[in-house]
Amino acid sequence: MYPIPVHAVFDVGKTNKKLLLFDEQFNIVDESSHRFPEIQDESGFPCEDIVALKNWILNSLKSILLDGRYEVRAVNFSAYGASLVYLDQNGELLTPLYNYLKPFPDGMQEKIGR
Repeated sequence: MYPIPVHAVFDVGKTNKKLLLFDEQFNIVDESSHRFPEIQDESGFPCEDIVALKNWILNSLKSILLDGRYEVRAVNFSAYGASLVYLDQNGELLTPLYNYLKPFPDGMQEKIGR
């Protein structure tokens, strides 16, 4: 009966990070959940630990791909909010994953308008 064709969905919520495997009838055949402690950006505001998140995604996907029970046919992501991270020309992180709840610096809102 193996391998089961699945679609892997990484559901990246503010509190919980989940990996769901759906079969072709959209039934959940496997699910895991993880929580990461928040870190702080350069101004001390709480933010997502993007390195831990990236490592969890890559390690989870690698584990599923090596698991003989499943045949991954698609990978998708859902995520919360309008968070922001800057990358360089090589796709490397330049900044933390800024939380969308972080307030604008004083005077910034007036500079960009409303």
